[in-house]
Amino acid sequence: MPLSAFRGPKVWVWRWRRNPLRRRADVVEAWVVLAAWLLTVVAGVLAGLVAARSVEHGLARERAAWHPTAARVVAKAPGGRTAEDAGAERVWAEVRWAGADGAAHSGQARVAPGSKAGTPVTVWTDQRGHLVTRPTTAAEATLRATLTGGLVGLSAAAVPFVGGLVLRGRLERRRMDRWDAEWARLGPQWGRTAG
Repeated sequence: MPLSAFRGPKVWVWRWRRNPLRRRADVVEAWVVLAAWLLTVVAGVLAGLVAARSVEHGLARERAAWHPTAARVVAKAPGGRTAEDAGAERVWAEVRWAGADGAAHSGQARVAPGSKAGTPVTVWTDQRGHLVTRPTTAAEATLRATLTGGLVGLSAAAVPFVGGLVLRGRLERRRMDRWDAEWARLGPQWGRTAG
């Protein structure tokens, strides 16, 4: 016979039910647990949604403001002499481009190994003509926003969850101290024998 048959059905709201053995501390603990869980869920969801929305809007602004610009390699890029260099990763080289205002700009960009001076390269610039990285695609932005929102939501949810655990631990310690004091007062009476 399973052990649960001796205990009876599990009651989830036992701390709120009328019971002559229910203590005030049980009711307080029940409200602490309920409040901690509600705050955990609400704080986690709200913080996660706000963070995800903020990241997604920021990345959308970058996609709208940053644009590709044609640049030219200033001097021959390193590499490109051997067969191994042909399949190598891109290398850093000095490039020059004209900004939207017509001003000349220069900076470092990744180019194919062995690129000759004057080789055209596409770089990404902001409104002021400064080099920036390629903006994220809409799918990449959604993934990044989702991951960031999830991490922020979990972090925010941890605060009320841990706070509830700490408060519950203090209530438990207080209850045990009271029980010890009561036992110290009544325990010696149990040791007496009639006679």
